[in-house]
Amino acid sequence: MSSEWGRIDDDGTVYLRTADGERVIGSWHAGSVEDGLAFYVRRYDDLQAEVALLEKRATSGLGNPSAVGEAARKLREVVPSAAAMGDLDGLASRLDAVLRTVEERKLAKRAEKAAAAQAATNRMQEIVDEGETLAASESWKATGERFRELAKELAAISGVDHKTREVQRRRLAKYERKFRQRRGTHFAEVEASRAVVAEHKQKLAVEAEKLAESTDWTTTARRYRDLMAEWKAAGRASREKDEELWTRFKTAQDTFFAHRSEAFAARDAEQKSNLDAKRALIAEAETIDASADRDGARKRLRSIHDRWEKIGHVPRESKNEVEDQLAAVEAKIREASAAGRTVEVAESPLVIRLRESVGKLEARLARAEAAGDTGLAEQTRESLVTQREWLAQAESAS
Repeated sequence: MSSEWGRIDDDGTVYLRTADGERVIGSWHAGSVEDGLAFYVRRYDDLQAEVALLEKRATSGLGNPSAVGEAARKLREVVPSAAAMGDLDGLASRLDAVLRTVEERKLAKRAEKAAAAQAATNRMQEIVDEGETLAASESWKATGERFRELAKELAAISGVDHKTREVQRRRLAKYERKFRQRRGTHFAEVEASRAVVAEHKQKLAVEAEKLAESTDWTTTARRYRDLMAEWKAAGRASREKDEELWTRFKTAQDTFFAHRSEAFAARDAEQKSNLDAKRALIAEAETIDASADRDGARKRLRSIHDRWEKIGHVPRESKNEVEDQLAAVEAKIREASAAGRTVEVAESPLVIRLRESVGKLEARLARAEAAGDTGLAEQTRESLVTQREWLAQAESAS
């Protein structure tokens, strides 16, 4: 009895039909011919199932290509001489296809591995190149952090041989050392510079403290402005030292200007009081009647003038006003006194010269006070008192 792929002879010999003809694959005496054919077909089905499994593993990419290839090669050696009834040549061809697929996968995997290794090598090179650039950076904090990140990234790269990894690690470490040396030098220079700045600011603070109790308001205020300009131009010391010295400097400066404000307030109050006193003298002068008593008018006017000189300064904006008012009253009194004389007498040249001298001294005093020149102001004030006394005496004698 026979089937498409073989037959069993009467003596039990089992034959397989192939493209090259029949070949004996075994003998059957365990049962009917039908059972024998079915047995050998089942053996073929088992082989075919193994081939199908290898095909699936080869094409799915799930299995290890080497393991799949090894199993396919062993089965390929068994199939041609297998005691099975079926298309063994077809199975052999399918196994050859599996082996080709496996080789293709192995080649692709090697190419993929090589590409990954090249990408990893390239990334390592990029990291080291960045490290070389960063070695010259002056962004000290950010660059230090970036070097740490690069070292971690370099260590995490896989797929590179140990020699390549070690070479690149050493190169990156070399650039990091170079950067850290530069950073160390920089901060050493900064510290040295800060020490110089601290020394300079220490001197400024000491001078500011010495000036704190000065009453030479104009000169000292100008010096404080100069000291502040020096302070700003000096640069920075260490934060702690800078804050300490600034506190000393600012405290001294505030002390001086607080005292000056108090002194100016007191001066303004005194000058306001002086202004009221001089206005009272002007009002008193306006009551003098020279036409009735020339000698009495002169005495009263001299008394007013003496008291006027002793009063002291008035606010600058009111000085000319009250001086002009008093001068106008004096002029009226002189005119009234002259009108009562029987003989007109020309004004004394000495009186004229003294008036001119007093006017010049008053102008010089105003300029000295405006400029804050206390020395010149004091000197001019003393001369002015003397000149006014002489003028009063000359006017009374004329």
